[in-house]
Amino acid sequence: MLTRFEKARIKSARALQISMGAPTLLKEEGPTDSVDVAEAEFKEGSLPILVVRRHPSGKEEELNVKGEVIG
Repeated sequence: MLTRFEKARIKSARALQISMGAPTLLKEEGPTDSVDVAEAEFKEGSLPILVVRRHPSGKEEELNVKGEVIG
């Protein structure tokens, strides 16, 4: 499960990419505002972004946008 801070960071990074001209990953036409598009892509789970959590013990945990542990 992603924290609210991780979700906000993912959405804001993707919104910046879209506003700079990156193609959208939505399957059908939808919102046109970069923040709304980023939110829709996040909800759809189509973002190829990983979150890496580093624990004090040195262990690393990778999560996808859906909050599933990858590695």
